[in-house]
Amino acid sequence: MKYFLIAGEASGDLHAAGLIESIRRRDPEAKFQFLGGDLMAEAAGCQPIIHYRHMAYMGFSAVIRHLRKILGNLSAAKKAIAAYRPDAVILIDLPSFNLKVAKYAHYISIPVYYYISPKIWAWKEHRVKAIKKYVRRVLAIFPFEVDFYRKHGYEVDFVGNPSVSEVDSKLSRLTPRTDFLARHKLRDRPIIALLPGSRRGEIGSNLPIMAAAADRFPQYRPVVAGAPGIEPGFYSGLTKFPVVTGETFELLAHSRGAIVTSGTATLEAALIGTPQVACYRSNGSRLAYKIMERILKVEFVTLPNLIATRKIIPEMLLHMCTPDTVSEELARILRDGEGRQAQIDGYADMRQRLGTESAPENAAKIIVGDLTSR
Repeated sequence: MKYFLIAGEASGDLHAAGLIESIRRRDPEAKFQFLGGDLMAEAAGCQPIIHYRHMAYMGFSAVIRHLRKILGNLSAAKKAIAAYRPDAVILIDLPSFNLKVAKYAHYISIPVYYYISPKIWAWKEHRVKAIKKYVRRVLAIFPFEVDFYRKHGYEVDFVGNPSVSEVDSKLSRLTPRTDFLARHKLRDRPIIALLPGSRRGEIGSNLPIMAAAADRFPQYRPVVAGAPGIEPGFYSGLTKFPVVTGETFELLAHSRGAIVTSGTATLEAALIGTPQVACYRSNGSRLAYKIMERILKVEFVTLPNLIATRKIIPEMLLHMCTPDTVSEELARILRDGEGRQAQIDGYADMRQRLGTESAPENAAKIIVGDLTSR
C-alpha cells in the first residue's frame, strides 16, 4: 500500500520515522511520500517533497510574513496527494496546515489518520469539529486525550507515547559524563541545564531570567542548550554561561537540575529523570497571564503535570517567572531532600501512566489493519 505522511518540525520527523519503520514491518510492500525531514527520508528511502525546515513558521507575525510560502506548501501537498493517490494520509501534529490537508484528502475519499494529535485540549478546542469530520482515526499519545475526545463524542486510540522508547534508547547509548565534560571543556562541577527554547523571541525573554536564577548557585555550572540555527553571538549577548548546541539530551542527562521553557522539553527532562523548574516569561505581564488563563482549557501547561493530572514540576509563568521565584524553586530540587524526591517520585508516576507500549508499533498495527479490512 501507499502512504503519505506530513510532519512539520524536528520532533514530528522523529516520531514519523519510527512509524514508517513500523509500517514497513507490517506491510513489506509499503511505499511512501511525505513532507518532513531527514529521519523520515532515511526510514522511507526517498527524499521529502518539502523539508520541514521550509514549513515551521510559528506565531502570528511569522505566518503573515511567510503566508505565500505556506499557501504554496499547502498547494504542493494537495497536488502530490492527488497525483500519488495514497491508500492513507497520516498527519503528525501541525494542525493549522494538516487540518486543511485532512479536509482535502477526505474530499477525494482518502482515509486520514492523525498520529500525534494537535493540542486542541489546551487551546482552539473548536478544531475537534474538523477532526471528527475529516479524520478517520486519531492515534493518541497521551492518556488524557482519550477522555477529552470522548467528551466530544469521538473515540480515539491511545497507542502509548513514542518519547518513552526514544528516550530509553538514547539513555542506553549515553556517553560517560567525563566524555561530555571533556568534549565541551567544562570543569567537573554539577550542572544546571538552561533550556530557553528554540526561537529568538522566547530565548530573549527566558534566558536572562534563567541565567540570573542559576547564577545564585555558585557551586554549580549553568550550561545553555543552544538551538539549531541560532548563532553563538546571540547567546553571548544574553548570558556569560557556556552554550552547548546539538546535545540537549546529553546535557539534560548529565545535569543535576534544569530550568526548562515550557514545551515538549519538559517531558523529555522528566523521562530522563532530571528534576526541573518550568518557566515561560514572554512579556511577563499580569494581564497576559489572565488572558492565558481564560484561553487555556487545562489546569496545567506542562506535559508532566498534564499526564500525571497533578503538579509534579513547578510552572513559573509570565509575571511569576522572575529570578527570585525561579531560584527559590530551583533550590528545592538541587539539594537532596523532600522537594527533589517528590519530583522524582512524580516522574515515576508519569511514566507508569504512559505505559511501556510501543506507540509506533501500535499505530502501525491500527492503520495497516484498518486499511486491509476496508
